[in-house]
This record gives sequence, C-alpha cells and structure tokens, in this order.
Amino acid sequence: MKLFSRFKLSLTSIALLLAMLSGNINAKAQNATLTPYSRYGYGMLSDNATSIQRSMGGVGYAMRSGRQINVMNPASYAAIDSLTFLFDIGMDLTSVWASETIDNKTTRENNFGGGLDYITMQVPIGKYMGASVGLLPFSSVGYSFGSTIDNGYTSREGSGSINQLYLGVAGRPFKGLTVGANIAYLFGTTYNDLYATTMTGSRSLFERQMTVRDWRADFGIQYSVKLNSNNAIDLGVVFSPGKSMHGHTFGMYYDASQNNPKIDTVGYTSLKGKYTMPETWGAGIAWRNGTRLMVEADFTYQPWSKAKYEAIENFESTTFTNRWKGALGFQYVPNARGSYFKRINYRLGAYYNHDYLVIKDNKIKEHGITAGFGFPVPSFKTTINLGFEWKHRQAHPNPLVKEDYFNITIGVNFNEMWFFKNKLN
Repeated sequence: MKLFSRFKLSLTSIALLLAMLSGNINAKAQNATLTPYSRYGYGMLSDNATSIQRSMGGVGYAMRSGRQINVMNPASYAAIDSLTFLFDIGMDLTSVWASETIDNKTTRENNFGGGLDYITMQVPIGKYMGASVGLLPFSSVGYSFGSTIDNGYTSREGSGSINQLYLGVAGRPFKGLTVGANIAYLFGTTYNDLYATTMTGSRSLFERQMTVRDWRADFGIQYSVKLNSNNAIDLGVVFSPGKSMHGHTFGMYYDASQNNPKIDTVGYTSLKGKYTMPETWGAGIAWRNGTRLMVEADFTYQPWSKAKYEAIENFESTTFTNRWKGALGFQYVPNARGSYFKRINYRLGAYYNHDYLVIKDNKIKEHGITAGFGFPVPSFKTTINLGFEWKHRQAHPNPLVKEDYFNITIGVNFNEMWFFKNKLN
C-alpha cells in the first residue's frame, strides 16, 4: 500500500547545488580564450551550448529531451519529466596553434588553456512546466603577445569575461507545443593592456577596462510533429531582443615602473546609449527516430552591423559586421536498453561561423568539426559526456593570424528521480 510521497535529493546533487549558488565561483575561471582577436569588441561570443551540444556542432534550437538541459532554447525546459531532477556541469581544455606571416617571415606559437565552462540545473514545476537556473559565459577575452618598437618593445595582454546568471521557465500550452523564456543577469569585467618598455628600463601601461552590469532576455518556442510511432520532426525558434548595454568603460595611463604611479584616467563613460547589442535570431529543425537517432540543423543570425561601440581616446576603434552561423549535429544510440556499450551515445557535428568582428577591413571566419561520446554511469542515470573539437579561425581577405584549435570538453549530466512514492506489497 502507499505510505507517502517523499522528496529525495542525493548528497551529490546537494553538494553541486551549493557549489553553484555559493559566492566562491570565480568568473575568470570560465575564461579559456586564447586569441588576439578577443581584444576587439566584447571579446569572443558564446552560444550557450552544453558539452553535449558542443560535440554535435553546437546545435540545440530544436533539441528537446527530458534527460538533458538545453539553454539554447528555453522552450525545451517543459519537456522534463515531472519526477526528474537534472544537473549539468562542464569544463573545457584548449590547445591553440597560431601562425602569422609578416614580410615573408612566419612566426608560430602554441598555447594551452581551460577551466570551468558552465553550471546548470533544471527541475519540473508541474506536469506541463519546467524551470532552469545556471551560470554561463557570454563573452571572454584572453591573449598575450608582443612586438619590438623603436628604442624598446611592447606587449599586449587581455583577460576577463562577461558572464550570465540566468533563470528560465517553460510551459506546454497544448500537446506538441512548448514556449519558454530566460532572464539573465550579465556581469563581469574585461581588461585590455598595452605595456611599452624602453631600452632605458621605463615601462608605461595603457589599459582599457569595460565593466558590464546588465540584463538580457531570450524567448523560445518548439513544436514537435509525430510522423509515426518511431519518427518525429521537431522545430525550434529563438529570439533575443537587441538592447543598450549598461555598465561603464574607461582608459588608464600610468608609469608601471614606479612603485606608486600617478594614474591618468581618460574617456570614462557609461555604456548606455553608446554601446549596444543587436537582436539574435535562431532556428533549427531536428529529426528523431525513437531514442536511437537524432539529426539537427541550426542557423543563427545577429545584425551586429547595427550595433554601437564608441571608441575611447587613443584606443583602437572596433567595427562590426553581421554574424551568422550554420551548424549540423548527429547523435546515435545503438540500444538505449541494451548492454553497456550499446547504451553509449555517439555524436558528430560540423559548423561554419561568420564572426561579428572586422579588423583592419578583414572579416573573421571559422569552421570546425566535432565528435563526442556519452558514457552512462552503471546503475545510475548520470552520463559523463566527452567531446572533441577541431576549429580553424582566420581573417579574410588578409589572413592576419591563423589559428587551429583542439578542444576537449568534459561534462557530467546528473539525472535523478526527485520525487518518488514508496509502496509496500
């Protein structure tokens, strides 16, 4: 007979939840960016993809599953089972090979980086509703390089990130259709430093800081059409409105060779009305064959050419162009109820990204291929996701710096029964 309904949350989930909500999360730990291109604009942008989605080319607008969190389209939260608790944490490791040719002389460099990527959680809030909360990167800056000048040399360093703490809710108004929204708080500071050192030993620092304290919203809709007992087509659309940024930016000059240098601050200004972010449009279509096979194609568009980004006195200005990205992803599970090796998820993907930055009249383009595996933990619904990515980035028509990336992403997707009923026979 039924005794009672009991709330169950494992010690593992409690520990991870406390880690997410604690104030000890260092925003800079999320920054694994290693490219001089990140010194322009807001840095390198993120697309809210989890470790699963990154190993599938970064698709996710049409993806809907009760066993994984999909922040790319908040409408997916309503697909969660009413008894399920989800927690997903991911990190990445990056190796970059960069080369630049000047006056027929080629220089090459190899760098390594990595760190925490994201933390997300999802819970049901009713039979037809779900909610998610988490911490994600929005953009990041990271580079270090130098060059010689008359009577000395210069070095440039950049660091920092803009992060987003989001809360999302979704519901299912009728069968097949789900709608949802994310509200995110943007926060973080980016630093772009230029050190000039003379042969006499004097050293000057020119620094630009940008601090963001802002919010953004994402809206999503998904619709699933069941073709027969085994096949379905899923459609997804997302929209994020453009807005003026909030925060401030300024430049600093001082003699870094002195113990207590006098700092000269210039160009201190509010971001409001002078720095903006365009709207984002995204659409995806996916085909599912039961739990065995899923194929998805996505397209993203952001009209960055309309965005404002004011220059600060004596600092380089930045020009933007429209950003668009196409992605294709594939996932195959031989038998979700079979032996261990038949329950492993196999993933492949590819993408092409026309970035938003314009540097010296050159546009930045990148393309990549991805692969990954989802390893189920025996006796649990938890999955360890391992992904690999190769990416090539360079400018056009002048290639400037050519970069080849090899990324390893590691994610742990905790899937647990949250509410359950005890019965005595």
